Amino acid sequence: MDQGDAADRLTRLWVANHEDVTRFVARRLDSALVDDAVSETFLVAWRRLEDVPDDARPWLFGVARNVVATRTRSEGRWRALGVRMARQPVEVSPSADDVAIDRLELEDAWLRLTAGEREVIALVAWDGLTTEQAARVLGLRPSTFSVRLTRARRHLVEVLDAMAHRQPVPSRKV
Repeated sequence: MDQGDAADRLTRLWVANHEDVTRFVARRLDSALVDDAVSETFLVAWRRLEDVPDDARPWLFGVARNVVATRTRSEGRWRALGVRMARQPVEVSPSADDVAIDRLELEDAWLRLTAGEREVIALVAWDGLTTEQAARVLGLRPSTFSVRLTRARRHLVEVLDAMAHRQPVPSRKV
């Protein structure tokens, strides 16, 4: 592939996937670090342009996930998606009380899931990936990913039910 074709392909890749990759990274890092992580993701794509599959979105998510993991390891902590949710302002008005309570309960339940459980649910629910695509992001077989997703969803429901009935919340080992 000559330099012009490579530049055209990278441009198409950027236009088609930049917003999705930015949202993916923004849920995992502080806003001040998002642009650098997205740029690093596309730098990897540029360097490995021959390896980028036709369905590039899951591949880019996998690269972005590795970039995020590398950054968080160097900082010594992983900022969970639940922390990002907690920073979002909640409109509270007298007519929105029930909505606010539900959101807080969901946020509390979300934070009680393991990082792995949050990851598999987020890939499907928020990133809109299919089971096959999400499995590729995590480097798993689709069947393995499906089992993890089912277990994570089941645990989330168990936590929400326990909270609703004020019972001890079932925990999972990290």
